[in-house]
Amino acid sequence: MICVKPVIASSIPRTARGYVVSVNAPRIYEGKPIPRRYGVQKTFLYNQYTRMLEASDNSPIIFLQHTNFASQRLQKLRRDIADANAKFSVSLSSPTPPVENGTPTLAVMRTSLFGVALRDFAPLDAEQAAQIAGLLQGGLAVLTLPSFNPPQLDAILRALDRSVPPKKPGLAQSAPIKPQDDPNFIPGRKMQRVKPVLTPELVVMGALIERRVFGMEGVRDVSKLPTLDTLRAQIVGLLSSPAVQLAAILSEASGGKLARTLEGLKKGLEESQSAEASS
Repeated sequence: MICVKPVIASSIPRTARGYVVSVNAPRIYEGKPIPRRYGVQKTFLYNQYTRMLEASDNSPIIFLQHTNFASQRLQKLRRDIADANAKFSVSLSSPTPPVENGTPTLAVMRTSLFGVALRDFAPLDAEQAAQIAGLLQGGLAVLTLPSFNPPQLDAILRALDRSVPPKKPGLAQSAPIKPQDDPNFIPGRKMQRVKPVLTPELVVMGALIERRVFGMEGVRDVSKLPTLDTLRAQIVGLLSSPAVQLAAILSEASGGKLARTLEGLKKGLEESQSAEASS
Protein backbone atom coordinates (compact mmCIF):
# COMPACT_ATOMS: atom_id res chain seq x y z
CA MET A 1 0.00 0.00 0.00
CA ILE A 2 1.24 3.49 -0.76
CA CYS A 3 0.25 6.64 1.03
CA VAL A 4 -0.18 10.00 -0.65
CA LYS A 5 0.13 12.96 1.69
CA PRO A 6 -2.70 15.37 0.78
CA VAL A 7 -3.16 19.03 1.64
CA ILE A 8 -6.33 20.52 3.05
CA ALA A 9 -8.37 22.31 0.41
CA SER A 10 -11.77 23.95 0.31
CA SER A 11 -14.69 21.80 -0.76
CA ILE A 12 -14.73 21.78 -4.56
CA PRO A 13 -17.53 20.12 -6.49
CA ARG A 14 -16.62 17.01 -8.46
CA THR A 15 -15.98 17.50 -12.12
CA ALA A 16 -16.37 15.09 -14.99
CA ARG A 17 -13.55 12.60 -15.32
CA GLY A 18 -11.18 13.35 -18.17
CA TYR A 19 -7.82 12.27 -19.51
CA VAL A 20 -5.74 14.86 -17.67
CA VAL A 21 -2.34 14.43 -16.04
CA SER A 22 -2.36 16.54 -12.89
CA VAL A 23 0.67 17.16 -10.69
CA ASN A 24 -1.20 19.34 -8.21
CA ALA A 25 -1.44 18.40 -4.55
CA PRO A 26 -4.26 15.92 -3.86
CA ARG A 27 -7.56 17.11 -2.43
CA ILE A 28 -9.24 15.93 0.74
CA TYR A 29 -12.76 14.56 0.36
CA GLU A 30 -15.17 14.06 3.20
CA GLY A 31 -15.29 10.46 4.36
CA LYS A 32 -11.99 9.51 2.70
CA PRO A 33 -9.04 8.29 4.82
CA ILE A 34 -6.07 10.60 5.33
CA PRO A 35 -3.50 9.99 3.95
CA ARG A 36 -5.13 8.49 0.90
CA ARG A 37 -4.39 4.81 0.35
CA TYR A 38 -4.39 2.84 -2.90
CA GLY A 39 -5.36 -0.76 -3.45
CA VAL A 40 -3.13 -3.52 -4.77
CA GLN A 41 -3.68 -2.83 -8.48
CA LYS A 42 -3.16 0.93 -8.24
CA THR A 43 -0.11 0.40 -6.02
CA PHE A 44 1.38 -1.92 -8.64
CA LEU A 45 0.83 0.66 -11.40
CA TYR A 46 2.25 3.46 -9.25
CA ASN A 47 5.43 1.48 -8.61
CA GLN A 48 5.67 0.57 -12.32
CA TYR A 49 5.39 4.21 -13.38
CA THR A 50 7.96 5.23 -10.76
CA ARG A 51 10.47 2.65 -12.03
CA MET A 52 9.85 3.91 -15.57
CA LEU A 53 10.72 7.46 -14.53
CA GLU A 54 13.81 6.29 -12.62
CA ALA A 55 15.11 4.52 -15.75
CA SER A 56 14.64 7.62 -17.93
CA ASP A 57 18.36 8.49 -17.53
CA ASN A 58 19.26 5.72 -19.99
CA SER A 59 15.83 4.72 -21.36
CA PRO A 60 14.01 7.58 -23.13
CA ILE A 61 10.27 7.94 -22.61
CA ILE A 62 8.15 9.02 -25.58
CA PHE A 63 4.68 10.38 -24.74
CA LEU A 64 1.93 9.57 -27.25
CA GLN A 65 -1.69 10.65 -27.53
CA HIS A 66 -3.93 7.87 -28.82
CA THR A 67 -7.53 8.01 -30.02
CA ASN A 68 -9.94 5.30 -31.21
CA PHE A 69 -7.52 2.39 -30.72
CA ALA A 70 -8.97 -1.10 -30.51
CA SER A 71 -7.00 -3.91 -28.89
CA GLN A 72 -6.23 -5.58 -32.26
CA ARG A 73 -5.01 -2.29 -33.69
CA LEU A 74 -2.82 -1.74 -30.66
CA GLN A 75 -1.25 -5.17 -31.07
CA LYS A 76 -0.44 -4.42 -34.71
CA LEU A 77 1.18 -1.16 -33.66
CA ARG A 78 3.38 -3.04 -31.20
CA ARG A 79 4.45 -5.44 -33.96
CA ASP A 80 5.33 -2.53 -36.26
CA ILE A 81 7.48 -1.00 -33.52
CA ALA A 82 9.23 -4.34 -32.92
CA ASP A 83 9.97 -4.71 -36.64
CA ALA A 84 11.51 -1.22 -36.78
CA ASN A 85 13.59 -1.93 -33.68
CA ALA A 86 14.88 -5.21 -35.15
CA LYS A 87 16.98 -3.23 -37.65
CA PHE A 88 19.11 -1.79 -34.86
CA SER A 89 21.20 -3.26 -32.07
CA VAL A 90 23.30 -1.76 -29.27
CA SER A 91 26.96 -1.41 -30.21
CA LEU A 92 29.33 -3.62 -28.20
CA SER A 93 31.73 -0.68 -27.86
CA SER A 94 29.02 1.56 -26.40
CA PRO A 95 29.69 2.57 -22.76
CA THR A 96 25.98 2.16 -21.98
CA PRO A 97 25.33 -1.51 -21.20
CA PRO A 98 22.29 -3.02 -22.89
CA VAL A 99 19.29 -3.56 -20.63
CA GLU A 100 17.74 -6.94 -20.11
CA ASN A 101 14.56 -6.01 -21.96
CA GLY A 102 16.18 -4.68 -25.10
CA THR A 103 13.00 -3.96 -26.99
CA PRO A 104 10.79 -0.86 -26.94
CA THR A 105 7.69 -1.15 -24.79
CA LEU A 106 4.36 0.51 -25.60
CA ALA A 107 1.94 0.82 -22.69
CA VAL A 108 -1.39 2.59 -22.22
CA MET A 109 -1.25 4.69 -19.06
CA ARG A 110 -3.63 5.57 -16.26
CA THR A 111 -3.33 9.35 -16.39
CA SER A 112 -4.35 9.98 -12.78
CA LEU A 113 -1.79 7.54 -11.33
CA PHE A 114 0.92 8.70 -13.72
CA GLY A 115 0.35 12.26 -12.49
CA VAL A 116 0.85 11.10 -8.89
CA ALA A 117 4.05 9.24 -9.79
CA LEU A 118 5.28 12.24 -11.77
CA ARG A 119 4.60 14.59 -8.85
CA ASP A 120 6.32 12.31 -6.32
CA PHE A 121 9.40 11.66 -8.49
CA ALA A 122 12.07 13.64 -6.62
CA PRO A 123 14.75 14.02 -9.37
CA LEU A 124 12.27 16.08 -11.42
CA ASP A 125 11.47 19.50 -9.98
CA ALA A 126 7.98 20.97 -9.95
CA GLU A 127 8.63 23.00 -13.11
CA GLN A 128 9.68 19.94 -15.13
CA ALA A 129 6.75 17.91 -13.83
CA ALA A 130 4.32 20.69 -14.77
CA GLN A 131 5.97 20.97 -18.19
CA ILE A 132 5.42 17.25 -18.86
CA ALA A 133 1.83 17.45 -17.61
CA GLY A 134 1.19 20.37 -19.94
CA LEU A 135 2.29 18.31 -22.94
CA LEU A 136 -0.13 15.48 -22.24
CA GLN A 137 -3.79 15.53 -23.13
CA GLY A 138 -6.32 12.95 -24.24
CA GLY A 139 -5.60 9.22 -24.05
CA LEU A 140 -2.01 8.68 -22.92
CA ALA A 141 0.36 5.97 -24.10
CA VAL A 142 4.07 5.75 -23.32
CA LEU A 143 6.80 4.25 -25.49
CA THR A 144 9.97 3.42 -23.56
CA LEU A 145 13.19 2.73 -25.47
CA PRO A 146 15.98 0.46 -24.16
CA SER A 147 18.66 3.11 -24.76
CA PHE A 148 19.19 6.49 -26.38
CA ASN A 149 19.92 5.78 -30.05
CA PRO A 150 18.81 8.64 -32.37
CA PRO A 151 18.74 6.50 -35.59
CA GLN A 152 16.69 3.91 -33.76
CA LEU A 153 14.31 6.61 -32.51
CA ASP A 154 13.99 8.01 -36.04
CA ALA A 155 13.17 4.57 -37.46
CA ILE A 156 10.50 3.99 -34.80
CA LEU A 157 8.94 7.42 -35.38
CA ARG A 158 8.76 6.70 -39.10
CA ALA A 159 7.23 3.30 -38.34
CA LEU A 160 4.57 5.04 -36.22
CA ASP A 161 3.79 7.43 -39.09
CA ARG A 162 3.43 4.50 -41.50
CA SER A 163 1.35 2.40 -39.14
CA VAL A 164 -0.94 5.28 -38.12
CA PRO A 165 -0.81 7.96 -40.84
CA PRO A 166 -1.36 11.49 -39.52
CA LYS A 167 -4.83 12.85 -40.03
CA LYS A 168 -5.02 15.17 -43.01
CA PRO A 169 -5.93 18.74 -42.04
CA GLY A 170 -9.35 19.96 -43.05
CA LEU A 171 -10.73 16.46 -43.56
CA ALA A 172 -14.32 16.56 -42.31
CA GLN A 173 -16.05 13.48 -41.00
CA SER A 174 -18.96 12.17 -43.00
CA ALA A 175 -22.36 13.11 -41.57
CA PRO A 176 -24.65 10.30 -40.41
CA ILE A 177 -27.23 9.11 -42.94
CA LYS A 178 -30.73 10.32 -42.21
CA PRO A 179 -33.59 7.78 -42.32
CA GLN A 180 -35.32 9.49 -45.24
CA ASP A 181 -32.08 9.37 -47.28
CA ASP A 182 -31.69 5.60 -46.85
CA PRO A 183 -33.19 3.73 -49.86
CA ASN A 184 -33.84 0.67 -47.64
CA PHE A 185 -35.74 2.66 -45.03
CA ILE A 186 -39.27 1.39 -44.31
CA PRO A 187 -41.57 3.78 -42.43
CA GLY A 188 -42.57 2.45 -39.04
CA ARG A 189 -39.64 0.01 -38.83
CA LYS A 190 -36.62 0.71 -36.70
CA MET A 191 -33.46 1.25 -38.70
CA GLN A 192 -30.67 -1.26 -38.32
CA ARG A 193 -27.95 0.13 -36.14
CA VAL A 194 -24.65 0.47 -37.99
CA LYS A 195 -21.48 0.51 -35.93
CA PRO A 196 -19.37 3.53 -36.88
CA VAL A 197 -15.93 2.91 -38.29
CA LEU A 198 -13.38 4.60 -36.01
CA THR A 199 -10.13 5.86 -37.45
CA PRO A 200 -7.25 5.49 -34.96
CA GLU A 201 -5.02 8.49 -34.40
CA LEU A 202 -1.58 8.68 -32.79
CA VAL A 203 0.34 11.87 -32.06
CA VAL A 204 3.81 12.27 -30.53
CA MET A 205 3.35 14.84 -27.76
CA GLY A 206 6.85 14.96 -26.27
CA ALA A 207 9.59 12.99 -24.56
CA LEU A 208 11.69 12.70 -21.42
CA ILE A 209 15.28 11.98 -22.47
CA GLU A 210 18.10 11.99 -19.91
CA ARG A 211 15.86 13.92 -17.49
CA ARG A 212 15.29 16.65 -20.11
CA VAL A 213 11.82 17.47 -21.39
CA PHE A 214 11.30 17.80 -25.15
CA GLY A 215 8.22 18.94 -27.01
CA MET A 216 6.74 17.57 -30.19
CA GLU A 217 9.25 19.26 -32.52
CA GLY A 218 12.15 18.61 -30.16
CA VAL A 219 11.62 14.86 -30.38
CA ARG A 220 11.87 15.00 -34.17
CA ASP A 221 15.04 17.10 -33.95
CA VAL A 222 16.68 14.71 -31.49
CA SER A 223 15.92 11.75 -33.78
CA LYS A 224 18.02 13.37 -36.54
CA LEU A 225 21.19 13.46 -34.40
CA PRO A 226 24.06 11.04 -35.12
CA THR A 227 24.89 8.24 -32.71
CA LEU A 228 27.20 8.76 -29.73
CA ASP A 229 29.87 6.63 -31.39
CA THR A 230 29.77 8.91 -34.45
CA LEU A 231 30.08 12.02 -32.28
CA ARG A 232 33.02 10.52 -30.40
CA ALA A 233 34.78 9.74 -33.69
CA GLN A 234 34.25 13.32 -34.85
CA ILE A 235 35.68 14.71 -31.59
CA VAL A 236 38.71 12.42 -31.81
CA GLY A 237 39.24 13.57 -35.39
CA LEU A 238 39.14 17.24 -34.37
CA LEU A 239 41.57 16.71 -31.51
CA SER A 240 44.01 14.64 -33.57
CA SER A 241 44.10 16.96 -36.61
CA PRO A 242 46.74 19.40 -35.16
CA ALA A 243 49.04 16.49 -34.35
CA VAL A 244 48.63 15.12 -37.86
CA GLN A 245 49.52 18.51 -39.35
CA LEU A 246 52.59 18.79 -37.11
CA ALA A 247 53.74 15.32 -38.12
CA ALA A 248 53.34 16.24 -41.79
CA ILE A 249 55.47 19.37 -41.34
CA LEU A 250 58.20 17.47 -39.54
CA SER A 251 58.24 14.78 -42.22
CA GLU A 252 58.68 17.43 -44.91
CA ALA A 253 61.46 19.04 -42.88
CA SER A 254 63.53 15.86 -42.69
CA GLY A 255 67.05 15.77 -44.07
CA GLY A 256 68.20 18.82 -46.09
CA LYS A 257 64.77 20.45 -45.91
CA LEU A 258 65.15 21.06 -42.18
CA ALA A 259 67.60 23.97 -42.62
CA ARG A 260 65.39 25.66 -45.24
CA THR A 261 62.32 25.20 -43.03
CA LEU A 262 64.03 26.75 -40.01
CA GLU A 263 65.40 29.59 -42.17
CA GLY A 264 61.95 30.33 -43.50
CA LEU A 265 60.57 30.35 -39.96
CA LYS A 266 63.32 32.75 -38.87
CA LYS A 267 62.57 35.18 -41.71
CA GLY A 268 58.88 35.04 -40.92
CA LEU A 269 59.52 35.97 -37.29
CA GLU A 270 61.87 38.81 -38.27
CA GLU A 271 59.31 40.24 -40.70
CA SER A 272 56.58 40.14 -38.11
CA GLN A 273 58.79 41.84 -35.53
CA SER A 274 59.86 44.60 -37.95
CA ALA A 275 56.22 45.17 -38.89
CA GLU A 276 55.28 45.59 -35.23
CA ALA A 277 58.21 47.95 -34.64
CA SER A 278 57.30 50.20 -37.61
CA SER A 279 53.65 50.41 -36.50
